[in-house]
Amino acid sequence: MSRRGGGGGGRRSDSRRDQTSQAPGPSLNRGGGVGRGGGGGRGGGGGRGRGYGAAAAGGSGPASEPHSPAAFPPLASPSPSASTSAASLSQKFDQSLTLQSPAPVRRQPSDPVRPQPQPQPPPPVQAQPTPPVPTQPQASSSSSSQPQASSSSQATGVEVPPSTSKAITFPRRPGYGTVGRKCTVRANHFQVQVDDREFCHYDVTITPEVISKTLNREIIKQLVDSYKVSHLGKRTPAYDGSKSLYTAGPLPFTSKEFVVKLVKTDDEAGPRRDREFKVAIKLASKGDLYQLRQFLSGRQLNAPQETIQILDVVLRASPSNNYTVVGRSFFSTQLGTKGELADGLEYWRGYYQSLRPTQMGLSLNIDVSARSFYESILVTDFVGKHLRLRDVSRPLSDQDRIKVKKALKGVKVQLIHREFAKRYKIAGVSSQPTSQLMFTLDDKATRVSVVQYFRQKYNIVLKYPSWPSLQAGSDSKPIYLPMEVCKIVEGQRYTRKLNDRQVTALLRATCQRPRDREGNIQEMVRKNNFSTDKVVRDEFGIRIKEELTLVDARVLPPPMLKYHDSGREAKVDPQVGQWNMINKKMVNGGTVQFWTCLNFSFRVQQDLPSGFCRELVNMCASKGMVFNPNPLLPIQSVHPNQIEKALVDVYKQSMAKLASMGQNGKQLQLLIIILPDVTGSYGKIKRICETELGIVSQCCQPSQASKLNKQYFENVALKINVKVGGRNTVLFDAIQRRIPLVSDRPTIIFGADVTHPQPGEDSSPSIAAVVASMDWPEVTKYRGLVSAQHHREEIIQDLYKKTADPHKGVIHGGMIRELLIAFRRSTGHKPSRIIFYR
Repeated sequence: MSRRGGGGGGRRSDSRRDQTSQAPGPSLNRGGGVGRGGGGGRGGGGGRGRGYGAAAAGGSGPASEPHSPAAFPPLASPSPSASTSAASLSQKFDQSLTLQSPAPVRRQPSDPVRPQPQPQPPPPVQAQPTPPVPTQPQASSSSSSQPQASSSSQATGVEVPPSTSKAITFPRRPGYGTVGRKCTVRANHFQVQVDDREFCHYDVTITPEVISKTLNREIIKQLVDSYKVSHLGKRTPAYDGSKSLYTAGPLPFTSKEFVVKLVKTDDEAGPRRDREFKVAIKLASKGDLYQLRQFLSGRQLNAPQETIQILDVVLRASPSNNYTVVGRSFFSTQLGTKGELADGLEYWRGYYQSLRPTQMGLSLNIDVSARSFYESILVTDFVGKHLRLRDVSRPLSDQDRIKVKKALKGVKVQLIHREFAKRYKIAGVSSQPTSQLMFTLDDKATRVSVVQYFRQKYNIVLKYPSWPSLQAGSDSKPIYLPMEVCKIVEGQRYTRKLNDRQVTALLRATCQRPRDREGNIQEMVRKNNFSTDKVVRDEFGIRIKEELTLVDARVLPPPMLKYHDSGREAKVDPQVGQWNMINKKMVNGGTVQFWTCLNFSFRVQQDLPSGFCRELVNMCASKGMVFNPNPLLPIQSVHPNQIEKALVDVYKQSMAKLASMGQNGKQLQLLIIILPDVTGSYGKIKRICETELGIVSQCCQPSQASKLNKQYFENVALKINVKVGGRNTVLFDAIQRRIPLVSDRPTIIFGADVTHPQPGEDSSPSIAAVVASMDWPEVTKYRGLVSAQHHREEIIQDLYKKTADPHKGVIHGGMIRELLIAFRRSTGHKPSRIIFYR
């Protein structure tokens, strides 16, 4: 496992493109999180939702601060209302921080773990349709939360029930918020009403086993059409495409096996024959709506997931048969205009759908969505677009052939030169050009070339004999398909990572104003025709209102921001979520003593980078940073083909220069990079600088290097200050120690998540990331650790671990311990409270 610490909060330090764009104000105007995200900017430690948070963060190292920090009020004594678990946890972490094994504390068998008494929720401030639904909190504080994982018993020596045990109950919501201006908003939730029915769950086994959910649905549809009246009691079931089938009322049997025949269509490859499947249906369980109604009314803590799952499958049954299914979303050209994404891809519009229990009852959450698909075009046209070929008559290089193979492997194509358009799945691309491919005819005696075969059999003269052919079938019995007679089958989603160009095109096409988005969501609901769907309405008794749900809301007052007292404006009250750096100075300016610049752009003339850097340095200094105006090494312009060599050379030259100056142990503090004119090199530059050389870098767009725009320089200066350990602004309430559950005692805030490889990448590891705050009470600087772990493993394996040492005994370790030690070194405090976002 490899780990690397990183700095930064708000927007994670260079985890994504860090060039700024022209905007009315500096890059501070993106407010609170949306979805399950938040927690401090894009990529911060909050979660994985589509969130945007206020950017205010620091680096991983100590900052040289020309501005003295604001004075803080004295630390308040611990509140007597805090639970004793926080003090106990603090003592145990104290032991592990000093590399001592905690003394084991064991509960007696007669002393079972009991959940803390749950307070009853007070009356809400505003009238609500039903009491609040108990939900699992996303963040837990050690001063109030109970033990929740078996690993905690290993860490503390206390036996606790596992996290899945029903002995653990989460605290109820204490009440409703009252701060802010009250208003009513429309939410993309549609209320669902269900008649009282008896639901039955049946296990489905299809033999031979089928992986494709689409084919599974075909089989069950054929079964229902054939046996609905004779064997299914005239019931129309809902099927999830896998192993479960649901009905509203019991079938006339508890277990039965059916034989289903599917007629093979002419567009499918291989010999024509009907396919026969055996389908076994067996009763698994019965359920009703009683527990769901108890849960929605607040009289039951645990949500009846099986009942909710049944209703969700019912509502997804019809769209699953009509549209292309991707996870919880549906896509189709019938749901909106498709558009081009470049390089042979297009986007389809669709919608996300999920049934949720809410305070107002069951609710169907629907949102518009878009997804990348292969264009249904000739394979030759796709190759030309994907490789951006100007001359399609030239042969493809080995590198191009590998790119085509990677892009098209597993994609279905159909032949266009025959009366019946047979379909094949691409297994690869031939290593030889089509003109050199030979194969044996069915008589097993005659060998012909592919070019000759198409000329004799179909009277077709191939136009691209120098290109390789697509290969279907197996390696032992390959089927060669010239690219020019193959067309990509419509409706196949692209599962690999989009490039920068495609991401930009997709964002531009899907960005909508709230009113337009609302209209599109309502249009999706109308197209679904839930009110006329016989299975939804008549069979299962489900009715859905087509109006958006009205929700009581509050517009919270924006927090006041504190800047340095030497600026004209030391405090700012943001208006409409926006503010800028005019008349303000960074609250703590960082120091950059050793820096230089590399220009990889042809567009930027040789004398421009010096002027660009001079203006940028002046802006940083004017905003409160200590910035040496002279670069450590001369500013260089380098060919974009030499990116890696140039970066390594700069690193070696800077180390040698610092050693000659007697600055042993020091290194380059900042490398300003003007990006190449062609996109696609940003990730490579960041990977080399951040993970191989350990250099803090700031990338800038070549189009900005010649404009010398003041607003752009302000935005970049804010980014640089954070990266070198400075602090742009802090919350005024943090300085006054007025943030609840944070300011009253030393508090560390963690965030953790696991990123999995793209579908289709079966060997790549999953990456676990954990970040933690490194200052208090400001909570603006974060340190991050990453760790590679098993493929698609969701549990963070390196979060806590212990090893046995023959001399020291048991040694506690892992990312949590490492960050706790860093917090103590940075703040001088051991955390008395831990808040963990997961």
